[in-house]
Amino acid sequence: MAIAISFVCGLLFGFGLLLSGMANPANVLGFLDIAGRWNPSLAFVMIGAVAVAAIGFAIATRRDSSLLGLPMQIPASARVTRRLILGSCVFGVGWGIAGFCPGPALVALGLGSAKAWLFVAAMLAGMAVFEWLERHRRAGSATGA
Repeated sequence: MAIAISFVCGLLFGFGLLLSGMANPANVLGFLDIAGRWNPSLAFVMIGAVAVAAIGFAIATRRDSSLLGLPMQIPASARVTRRLILGSCVFGVGWGIAGFCPGPALVALGLGSAKAWLFVAAMLAGMAVFEWLERHRRAGSATGA
């Protein structure tokens, strides 16, 4: 049951990305082009998304389990770290260069976008490099090196 509901939620999210224009990198890049032909529509999408997420988090933090009975997995720490800031900056730069972030890229991938295929391949490669570096870092800290 949880898998079916997750699938439906994913479809709904993907449809929302299509409807809002987030799967079109031209819209995203137009939003980021504040010195040129700025497209403010993404700001309204973000405001709506933050409002919905705030309501969802407010409800979720008061619960021990989801409506399906699964445990709530809310981040335990709200600490802002150097790694968090660096990761956010890398994410933002990649978003600004490509016009994609992971969710919209997967939607555009389903639409057959060649740019999305390239972005997703680079994203997966970056994730693999990160995992390799993390394993290497953890192994080094475990041995005291």
